Amino acid sequence: MAGEKQDNVWPMPAFYFKVEIGSLGEIAFKEVSGLDAEAQVIEYRHGNSPQFSTIKMPGIKKYSNIQLKKGVFAKDNKLFDWFNTIKLNTIQREAVTISLLDEEGNPTMVWKLTNAWPTKVTGVSLKSDGNEVAIEQLDMAHEGLVIENA
Repeated sequence: MAGEKQDNVWPMPAFYFKVEIGSLGEIAFKEVSGLDAEAQVIEYRHGNSPQFSTIKMPGIKKYSNIQLKKGVFAKDNKLFDWFNTIKLNTIQREAVTISLLDEEGNPTMVWKLTNAWPTKVTGVSLKSDGNEVAIEQLDMAHEGLVIENA
């Protein structure tokens, strides 16, 4: 009913967060997506099984690429500089920490990415009649995702 006392435990809002990329430091992003993990399914049936169906077992874990979007600022080329360190099959891999913050700015939930590296940097779309903010996007691959509660 309207006017009843509500619970004092609320879900965290998703708009207050920070991103730290290893040697690049803390960078302000507008949006972070792709924080998901998946276990591939292995189907198996041995020959003398009395059941006429397969069993499903967990296989190799698979992580999605992370997409980070940020506004473009004058003389701020950190993302392109990191992307340009790719030479043949080598890259500067970084630890990435994404923290969801409470109202005091303290981390409440932390996602840690292992061996992250840029796979794609998307520059701005320019329009002479537009009035949007210039946004660039960084796509990152990584080799592991750990979630910590602070």
